[in-house]
Amino acid sequence: DNQTQVGIKVFQGEREMAADNQMMGQFDLVGIPPAPRGVPQIEVTFDIDANGICHVTAKDKATGKTQNITITASGGLSKEQIERMIRDSESHAESDRLKRELVEVRNNAETQANTAERQLTEWKYVSDAEKENVRTLLAELRKSMENPNVTKDELSAATDKLQKAVMECGRTEYQQAAAANSSSSSGNTDSSQGEQQQQGDQQKQ
Repeated sequence: DNQTQVGIKVFQGEREMAADNQMMGQFDLVGIPPAPRGVPQIEVTFDIDANGICHVTAKDKATGKTQNITITASGGLSKEQIERMIRDSESHAESDRLKRELVEVRNNAETQANTAERQLTEWKYVSDAEKENVRTLLAELRKSMENPNVTKDELSAATDKLQKAVMECGRTEYQQAAAANSSSSSGNTDSSQGEQQQQGDQQKQ
């Protein structure tokens, strides 16, 4: 949250996970406005010319700030290295797929946890019991995320439980807020009608 820079790492390889490939270079995009995680949108483009030189540019869509790096052909992989990496990617295809799926589930879990934490501070009409249930499910999800041996299905189940509880609270919040606004509007209308009736009676006198 509220970071003013983001690191960009450039990898070459065929594997699903960045850590299993070869890093070619890295740079930082600085000067972006602080914002909650997930809000900044960074556009990264790659341009490879005829000489094999790769130009990588990162741009913050909100401010237009850019930063780039140039990777020369000499910094790349040899033909033998490329062939070996292709063979590795084929032999590790299934394990890489499972790793990627777990990472995606973890990212979703983190998003749902952050959403729940934010909503807990914003709800006005949700009961204390409902909030406590969300806090309990949130703690369980955080505990699952900290478990290095957690499975994709276990993490998904914990995430779904929290998400459903948050949605139920959101529904309650919306309905109660709508009812409160309706009651307030009705009270204002009755008051206005009463004043008009009183004025009419005074005019008759």
